[in-house]
Amino acid sequence: MSEIIIEKLLEQRDFYLNTLKQLEFQRVMDPSENELKEIEKLQTTTVDQLKKVEQEIAYFTSKK
Repeated sequence: MSEIIIEKLLEQRDFYLNTLKQLEFQRVMDPSENELKEIEKLQTTTVDQLKKVEQEIAYFTSKK
C-alpha cells in the first residue's frame, strides 16, 4: 500500500518540478511587471508544495 502512495507522491513531485521549469521559462520571456509578480508568487507556492511532498516522501520511505 505504501508503495502506491510513494508512487503518487513522486508523480506530484515531478509535476511541481515541471511547473517550476515552466515558470522559470516564462521569466525569461520578458514578462510585464504584473506577470513577473504573478510568476514569483506561483514559484513560491510551488516550492512550498514541493517541500511538503518531499517531506511526505521522506516519511513514507523511512517507514519501509
